[in-house]
Amino acid sequence: MAVRHVEPYSQEWVRQPFSYVSQVVGLLGDEVGDWWDGPCDPRDATLRLRDGSALVWDEESGWRLGAFVSGGHGQHTELAGVRYLGHGLLPRPERVPGALADARAGVGSSSAWRPCYRSHRNCRDGFDVALNYYCAVLNA
Repeated sequence: MAVRHVEPYSQEWVRQPFSYVSQVVGLLGDEVGDWWDGPCDPRDATLRLRDGSALVWDEESGWRLGAFVSGGHGQHTELAGVRYLGHGLLPRPERVPGALADARAGVGSSSAWRPCYRSHRNCRDGFDVALNYYCAVLNA
């Protein structure tokens, strides 16, 4: 199979995280009350959880959990009391529910310290190839 690169800032590129995040939403099930894609720079997505917290993913530091302060469709979300889930920038979707439980308990690889796995400015660093894997899985 040939490696397919998506043109940065194209509509396809902007929507690329949707497949990955929607798989996580499916695994979290009824725990998610609402979710949306955020804007670019960095690309992100917010999952409003039914307990009043929110889970946010972005392309620089992965998943983080916190109390929802503000945000909405097309906006970056502000959280209070943030804990980063760990397990890298793009953990397998089936690992996120367990990582979420660890972050809530303050154990495991969760941390209050923000990791920075990459910069959103590095548009051709191979990250989009990893995101494409989740697009292919969802469309299979």
